[in-house]
Amino acid sequence: MQLQAAVVFVLQTIYAICALGLAFYSLHAAWLVWQMRRVQPDAPNADVATWPAVTVQLPIYNERYVAERLIEACALLDYPADKLHIQVLDDSTDDTVAIIDRCVAYWQSQGRSVVAVRRMTRAGYKAGALAHALSSATGDIIAIFDADFQPSPDFLRRTLPHFSAPGSDDVGFIQTRWGHLNRTYSWLTASQALALDGHFAVEQAGRQAAGCFFGFNGSGGVWRRACIEDTKTGGWQTDTLCEDLDLSYRAQLAGWRPLYLNEVVAPAEIPPQLNAYKRQQFRWAKGSVQTLRKLGGRVWRSERTVWVRLAGMVHLGAYLIHPMLLLLLLVIPPLLLLGAQPLSPMPLIGITSFGPPLLYAVGQMRLAGNSWWRRWAYLPLLTLLGMGSCLNNSLAVWQGWHTNGGTFQRTPKFRVENSSDHWRGSIYRLPLDRVMIAEIVLAIYALLAAYLLSIQSGWPSVPFMLLYATSFATVVGVSFWQNRTPHTRPAKVSMEEMNAVHH
Repeated sequence: MQLQAAVVFVLQTIYAICALGLAFYSLHAAWLVWQMRRVQPDAPNADVATWPAVTVQLPIYNERYVAERLIEACALLDYPADKLHIQVLDDSTDDTVAIIDRCVAYWQSQGRSVVAVRRMTRAGYKAGALAHALSSATGDIIAIFDADFQPSPDFLRRTLPHFSAPGSDDVGFIQTRWGHLNRTYSWLTASQALALDGHFAVEQAGRQAAGCFFGFNGSGGVWRRACIEDTKTGGWQTDTLCEDLDLSYRAQLAGWRPLYLNEVVAPAEIPPQLNAYKRQQFRWAKGSVQTLRKLGGRVWRSERTVWVRLAGMVHLGAYLIHPMLLLLLLVIPPLLLLGAQPLSPMPLIGITSFGPPLLYAVGQMRLAGNSWWRRWAYLPLLTLLGMGSCLNNSLAVWQGWHTNGGTFQRTPKFRVENSSDHWRGSIYRLPLDRVMIAEIVLAIYALLAAYLLSIQSGWPSVPFMLLYATSFATVVGVSFWQNRTPHTRPAKVSMEEMNAVHH
């Protein structure tokens, strides 16, 4: 009996910690909504004579479908040609190499300073490529765009004046809001767009308004070169998979100031494949926890207010909500089988669920105006996506807490912008992963928990467990559906594979 009582106590403690943790993150989301009520103004005008030299870095690895689009967009940036230098950081091992060479040759013939920078090995992945190319960069300002981006021509003219505005000598980097080239492609891309909008329009804006730490998102932003090369900052480092988050926090700890511009948009492509989304989330979760482990102590010991330090820790640990969600599910059936009565999930749902929906609603109100509810209507699907990915992200958190660095698994891009575009015939399509087996088991496990709750607590306590079951079943079902054999090859993609580059 003593052993049983001890087990029940441990399980109830885990349950309580997870419930309180989720409630805390929900309240934090509501706090960010309150903080972002001040709107960041657009960039001031600046005299053309003051434009600094800029190097645009484009890290690319096996991106045959989007490499041309990216290079063209950057070559067409409205900026003095003699002050614009474009580096294509090409680590590719497929025919992307030939595509890039043709693009570089074409734009060089048009008078643009475009070069391909290649390495002997892919050491350090993206961070290694950025560090390697920096030594040959000619600009005082470094702009970075990932392969799936398509910056507008006025991007530099709208961002760079903030480096030269009065009192901006300490601005180390500027992050702009990500736009979406394929928001309406499918329910999956619309749901991801809703989440990304909330992150940028509310979370990033809220952290800036509150004077808190916030991160560089890896793309769609510009750096002051002196900030990267500052010995106190430490430059690009390869011991986390979120080199962007890592560098931005080290820069702020070194005294540099970040700036987020909500009104400047850098459009990008959202992964249309669920397994690609899961891979992207895995990398972000693992890398952010690695950064928490690496810099959490420095953040907490910094000379910031307690609230700023706490907000920084919460930001770095944002993906901890996924193991909390998973543990909450896992402990309920054992508690019920041992005759214990866990707290009713219904109050938990009320406390933990109001913050994120509010954040996403306010984000769309800020971005979409009166039509905000059309985008916000994807919230139930985003909820299924988030809860259904909690095992995938929990495994990433575990790895991030115990290992440094790791293999940088790229998120495949397919150049799907319209409903007529297809990707399922692409060689970049990801196969089914073994995690799905465990997700199937968890769906069944959640149904068992729902059944046990219905017996001991009545049906009002069941919906929370059914939400788990539905979420895992949705992730598994969509993954199977998307990986069925396509009947036809995608016309648009196959033409790009055959012809590579057209000008």
